[in-house]
Amino acid sequence: MRESLWTKNFILLCCSNLFLFMAIEMLLPTLPIFAADQGSTESQIGLILGFFTFAAVLSRPLTGAGMKRLGKKGLLLVGVIICLIGMASYYVAGTLSVLLLLRVVHGIGFGLATTMFGTVVSDVIPASRRGEGMGFFATGNAISFSLGPFLGIWLLDHYSYGGLFGFGVVILLLSLFFTLFVRLSPEGQAQIKANAKEREAEAAIRETAAGSEKSWVHDVVERKALFPSLLGMMVGFAFGGLLSFITLFGIEKGLANIGYFFLVVAISEVLIRFVSGPLFDRKGRFWVLFPSAVLCVIGCVLLYKTETTAMLLLAAVFYGLGFGALFPALQAWVINRVEPQRRGVATATYYNLFDIGIGSGAILLGFAAMWTNYATMFLFSGLFFVLYLILYLVYERKHGVRGREQGQQSA
Repeated sequence: MRESLWTKNFILLCCSNLFLFMAIEMLLPTLPIFAADQGSTESQIGLILGFFTFAAVLSRPLTGAGMKRLGKKGLLLVGVIICLIGMASYYVAGTLSVLLLLRVVHGIGFGLATTMFGTVVSDVIPASRRGEGMGFFATGNAISFSLGPFLGIWLLDHYSYGGLFGFGVVILLLSLFFTLFVRLSPEGQAQIKANAKEREAEAAIRETAAGSEKSWVHDVVERKALFPSLLGMMVGFAFGGLLSFITLFGIEKGLANIGYFFLVVAISEVLIRFVSGPLFDRKGRFWVLFPSAVLCVIGCVLLYKTETTAMLLLAAVFYGLGFGALFPALQAWVINRVEPQRRGVATATYYNLFDIGIGSGAILLGFAAMWTNYATMFLFSGLFFVLYLILYLVYERKHGVRGREQGQQSA
């Protein structure tokens, strides 16, 4: 009998994750405009996203200790609450320095919350349906990627920045509300405590054998997750430039309704996950991870060539299909490679490298945009997907696990 995926906890986590990301996505097309209105350059706008993502990265090593003290649900709640505080404080950001400080606060909460969402939901998804489950869970990101920018631009047009940030607070309260009703089973709670004791015993043994430095690294980095996470970092490099500058690119090109780009990307992400998740589970990772990166390369080239709204939306289709399949497949691969008690550290490793890519990409591609133009910057970002493809094909050739390899295999 097929194991149930759509449990109460899974639905609550999907809803909570959706609203958290909705609040984030509302800021994508609006914060660059806000910063530009204050006289910020392209490189400074890149720093706005860079500070956010690097703060998220630096917060994630705290998840191991946080889970020991607060449990998985408790730490998840803390992350959502910090995001709520950060969003409520944006209204006072009258200068670039204050805005950057608040981005750090928001990034810390986002880092904790996203790591714990990935960890908790991986515990409630049946192993036999993990690729499918992670794909549907990440669909909340795609929906928010559609509605968030639309809402952000609409609120900015009708209610200015006060309405934008105020509505962000409201939907983060909804995220907090859904999270409060997640109930871990008694068996799950006991397993958390058992895992914590096991980690403490392992750490004591490692410290005796090899010193505290090795145990510290073991607590914050999962070695088995490094290669898929490195590929995620390549994706993040390209994605950082897209997030930071697509709205300003539309203004530069005189393209109306840039929000439709986000809508088409989101629809494409949702649709592809009905295919990519089951394909990952049945035929193996190669049939998702390779073609999805090729689609992203095509999307970057089309952005470089874009002169009309029709071309922009065509680029959005390819980019959405590619990224929508790629991100959850990499995350599912990470989870499949590690033991259950290491999923928290593995998820943190994955998100850390992905966010390092986003933050670094936003900054580096910001300089590229300043030295050339936005169109050339998007073409340059496509080179990161090419590098991804090279690294991935070398890995598969070395390990010889293509073909009908199952998504659950740990290779």
